[in-house]
Amino acid sequence: MKQAVLQNERVSVQLKPMVDLAKKAGLLKTRRHRIQSAQNGGYVSRFKGRGMEFDEVRLYQAGDDIRSIDWRVTARTNKTHSKIFREERERPIFISVDLRPAMNFATRGVFKSVQASKVAALVAWAAQLNGDRVGGQVFNQHGCQELKPANGRSAVLHFLNALVKPTLSITESFSLEQILNRLMQHARPGSLVYIVSDFRGLNNHVEKQLSKLAKHCELQLVHIYDPLESHLPSRGRYRFTNGKQETVLDTGDNQRVLAYQQHFKNRQQQLTTLCKKWRISLLECSTVDDPYEVLS
Repeated sequence: MKQAVLQNERVSVQLKPMVDLAKKAGLLKTRRHRIQSAQNGGYVSRFKGRGMEFDEVRLYQAGDDIRSIDWRVTARTNKTHSKIFREERERPIFISVDLRPAMNFATRGVFKSVQASKVAALVAWAAQLNGDRVGGQVFNQHGCQELKPANGRSAVLHFLNALVKPTLSITESFSLEQILNRLMQHARPGSLVYIVSDFRGLNNHVEKQLSKLAKHCELQLVHIYDPLESHLPSRGRYRFTNGKQETVLDTGDNQRVLAYQQHFKNRQQQLTTLCKKWRISLLECSTVDDPYEVLS
């Protein structure tokens, strides 16, 4: 029975293992790149106006910045009023997780979908412990579910439950480009956005969406892959199945093996080049890696 439970946790997203990751998440430093000070609670950011929210309108006082004058209220009352802004004490963390069919695969370790969910859970718990709002996007080939960033443990649990059993709008097909387009609409400018995926379907249109997103948010990509995708096993015939269909791979065909491995390298290089160009952070995480070590 214990072995069956363990096997189930390796191939399907389960709530308990992700809840248990809260203990490890306390040691992660999600703000390591942009900490300003513990008291400010803010981030050093390249985005203009980041970290300030409108608070109130009050009568103009000596020393107020004239750019903050509220001209509408001033005209209505015949008295000069200033807009007052307060420093934002928290930052939205938006985590997009890929659960498309290709993610339900692994030759060792855990399924890519399970690994992606564990990475997302660690990020969510670490953000919650830092006092940040946590939200996200869970998607597959049929659609996606967005969760508005919110505070507290309940927000993280809501997100984790969506990973276990997402509520998706069913359509005939949903491309990675469409997913990112929706992400653009839901991720607030200045947010820290994680995209956890194997990035299958990466093309020029997807690159364009990622570049747009990087202009408005701090973007972190986590590339999930199985070791078999980078290097095929030694010569032999190997059977693969998804439970309904099966195929046999002959690794004795050197030309096919080289083409297969080159395809993975091309996607990896494409991601690396894209991230360097748009100053996007990129992490590599295989199905046998410890997600905590990858994020640390």
